[in-house]
Amino acid sequence: MPGFKNEDQERAFWANHDSASYLRWDKAERVNFSKLKPSLKTISLRLPEAMLETLKMIANKRDVPYQSLLKIFLSERIQDELEIPQEKAHKKIHNKRVQRTLSQR
Repeated sequence: MPGFKNEDQERAFWANHDSASYLRWDKAERVNFSKLKPSLKTISLRLPEAMLETLKMIANKRDVPYQSLLKIFLSERIQDELEIPQEKAHKKIHNKRVQRTLSQR
């Protein structure tokens, strides 16, 4: 594997090369970097005022900043999208049962 002088040089290299040529992914092990702080990127997001007010109201009830709640909602939705279809179907059935139980109260 080539040596890199800095991250920009490494980033440029991997943008044009396949890691399979350099690493044995079949021998790789999963690692959890739970203490690693994710890098953040500031974005500008336009939301309908009513949606933003509703988000702020929900956040206030949960006693969290609305930006944090929005990140939680996005994270949950992204996880839902990444689930395999069988898991989604099981979750959907479970949610319907919970809704029925709640509506019977």
